[in-house]
This record gives sequence, structure tokens and C-alpha cells, in this order.
Amino acid sequence: MSKLPEADNYKEINQSAWDEKVAIHLQSDFYNVAAFKKGWCSLKTPELDLLGDIQGKKILHLQCHFGQDSISLARRGAHVTGIDFSPKAIHAAQSLSREMGHEIQFICCDIYSLKEHLNEKFDLVFTSYGTIGWLPDISKWAEIIGHFLKPGGNFIMADFHPFIWTFDDKLEFLAYDYFNSGPIVEETQGTYADKGAAICTKTIFWNHSLASLFQALIDQGIKIKKFEEHDYSPYSCFQNLEEQSPSEFRFKHIKFRIPMMYSLLGEKTSINQI
Repeated sequence: MSKLPEADNYKEINQSAWDEKVAIHLQSDFYNVAAFKKGWCSLKTPELDLLGDIQGKKILHLQCHFGQDSISLARRGAHVTGIDFSPKAIHAAQSLSREMGHEIQFICCDIYSLKEHLNEKFDLVFTSYGTIGWLPDISKWAEIIGHFLKPGGNFIMADFHPFIWTFDDKLEFLAYDYFNSGPIVEETQGTYADKGAAICTKTIFWNHSLASLFQALIDQGIKIKKFEEHDYSPYSCFQNLEEQSPSEFRFKHIKFRIPMMYSLLGEKTSINQI
């Protein structure tokens, strides 16, 4: 990986990469669509613990990929709207949800332009795992969340810890700043869901510190009610991982407990006037 001086075309580069991944992900053991169709829930323990009973709630799912988590939310009785910037991912999400008998609204757009495509308020905004790193402006992201949340509504997030992204791909040495110091470009063989897949994609991403995340949400009137760091990944998506407990993957070569992901619950405590 190498740093770029600027990345004005990051949306086009990243969208192309994610479009290319969709067909591979649909066929991968990682996403296990066959088991999903039979009832397997794609949501993991950290976010399930925060979601609780969502029967009848209106949920906005940001950066939903091809909709597995959106459908899992709908299975639990929620009225779900999923958004993603990949046309191929949204097409797959629409097809999968129809096949499984769920009425889910899927919108294809860049998250920053969502107000141009949607005019509703939601009880809950949800996002998870590998999302905010694709966005350069964390404050603008938080403003979208604040805009679409009802007063008293909740924001729930689970994601990989920014500490992880300071290391090289094999987590053997520090390679990048913890604090956002600009765009980083990566060319990757395969994908996290199928490391042997015959594709090579270029992507551009940013590292956002926890402080920048918290402040962006606080500035939108979102009170942090619960925050937890976890010393495992619920996915086998990095190199050198082993499953030490069911659905808890840790690095084989690191003997210390390190933060690998976090989960967060926030509440909208004031009306956003923007």
C-alpha cells in the first residue's frame, strides 16, 4: 500500500472495485448465501446485543453491500431501507430480498448524497464492519446520520478498530498513522471473502481515529450511551487469524490482547437543524 497526495476520484475507483466483488461474494463460503436463505442470520453478537427488540422499527442501513444484514434486520421485524453506492450490489440485494419474500427499500447512491434520494426519518440508523474507512469526511458522514434519525432514535455501529489499520497487511509492523493523514491506495489480489479469487482491485480509503468518530457524532447531537472494544474479529477476514472461540478470530502470531473491533450505541438527543 502507498499514500496518495489526493484522491478526487475515490468514489469511481472504489465503486468499480465493489462492483467487481459482488459476484464473487455471492458465491463465497464467507457470505454463505445458501445457508442464509435457509435462515442463518448474518448479524453478529456485538450488534445483536445492541439492537435488542427491533420489531416494527424503521431502520436505515448504511453501506449495505448486497443486503444480507438488511434482510437479517427485516427478519427480526424491522422496516428496512438499505443504501449502497454499488449498482451491482443493490441489484443483488433487491433480487435476494424479493426471492426471500421481504419488502425492503434499497437505494443506490453515494452516502453523502442520500438526502437527494430519501426524505424520511428513522427510529434507528445502522452500519457495520468495514464502512467508514471508504469515506474521507467523517463529519459529513455523521451529519447524514443526524439528519435521518428521529429525536430519541438510536445509532448502532460495529466496525473494525482503527488500531488494526495502522499495521501492514500481515500485522507484523506499524505502517500507517492512527490519525487520518489523507487517502491511502491499495491494490489487492482476491477479496477478504475469497482470498484466492482471480481479481485484482484498486481501492482508496482513510483511517479515522476513535476521537474523530466520537466528536463527529457528538456534534450532531448524538449521545454515546454505550461503547465497547473487543479483542477479536467476528470474521476470518485478515491474514494470520485463527478461531479461538466460536466466531471469535484472533491473530496467531500476537500473544497480547489488542483491540480488533468496537461496538457503539448512540442516541439522538437534539433535533438537527441542518
